[in-house]
Amino acid sequence: MTIIYHDEDGNLEDLRGRRVGVIGYGKMGCPCALNLRDSGVDVLVCDNREERLGAAVGDGFPTATIEEVTRNCDILMLLYRDEAMPQIYLEQVSPHLRKGQTLIFSSAYNVAFGFIEAPPFVDVGLVAARTVGAAVRERYVNGRGFASFVAVGQDATGQAWRTVLAVARALGALRQGAVEIRFEQEAELDLFLQQAVLPAFHHIVITAANLLMNHGFPPEAVFTELYLSGETGDYLQQASRLGLMETLKLTSLTGQYGTLSRYERFNELKLERLMEITLEEIRSGRFAQEWAREFAADYPRLKQLLRERERMELWEMEQETLELMRRNDDSPPAEPDSSPF
Repeated sequence: MTIIYHDEDGNLEDLRGRRVGVIGYGKMGCPCALNLRDSGVDVLVCDNREERLGAAVGDGFPTATIEEVTRNCDILMLLYRDEAMPQIYLEQVSPHLRKGQTLIFSSAYNVAFGFIEAPPFVDVGLVAARTVGAAVRERYVNGRGFASFVAVGQDATGQAWRTVLAVARALGALRQGAVEIRFEQEAELDLFLQQAVLPAFHHIVITAANLLMNHGFPPEAVFTELYLSGETGDYLQQASRLGLMETLKLTSLTGQYGTLSRYERFNELKLERLMEITLEEIRSGRFAQEWAREFAADYPRLKQLLRERERMELWEMEQETLELMRRNDDSPPAEPDSSPF
């Protein structure tokens, strides 16, 4: 039976007298460091990028080099993006590890696919938020917390679970429930969502938008109905609270009948087979090797795919619609974070 942990399962006293090193002050590292500090945890931050380190100093954190953090902290949270973390770990973390330390990852990717191998004398844990970094902070502040996956990949001290659950509680990761899972499962589920569910969603939305506009519907109305209004997001938000079936019951009877009576129309065997192929690519490690080659070559295919997608006329019309809808909105649009490249 799957175990789901809650706040009462994590004890902040297990972190008393122990310093947590946050390695990487980016999209996930910054909110994690802030949440830990607000939970009373002693935090030391490091980052090889000057602008990130400057942001940490501006937020009031003590900082040091990665080597110094590794030597002087009891718990290390490795929060660089997946493709950059192995080299940093190999060159700046691994040589300075000592017996009894704990490595905690926010993504199981590198451990699951063998890009990082911890020595046998340290604990290895996982606290993986099922949301983006900005929401990790926002939901901690508003008291809601967020759902997460937790795991222990190596228990050298016999206390790894106590440490993982204490860190998870300090982050706010137990408030909505933390599902116990294996490292391999977290990595595979995360990649499956990215490679099977989200591509299908993008394809459906783009196909629907083009079809509707080709049949004379104005772009502004199409984008608003499909996703700009936030109705789709609200539907999924309700599903996260009530479940998918109960959320469907909140819609009109017309909506319920339309969804259920046309559901089988989209029961496409080819889609299931494509998902099976995608899962096999993930579980076999083929995608991980492909992504390693892409990173080593400075992302040539990703950059090409982004350029091709951005040239689609659809996105220009989308941006025009957004500008029109924001005309009376004094709040500026959210600025994207710095380029991942």
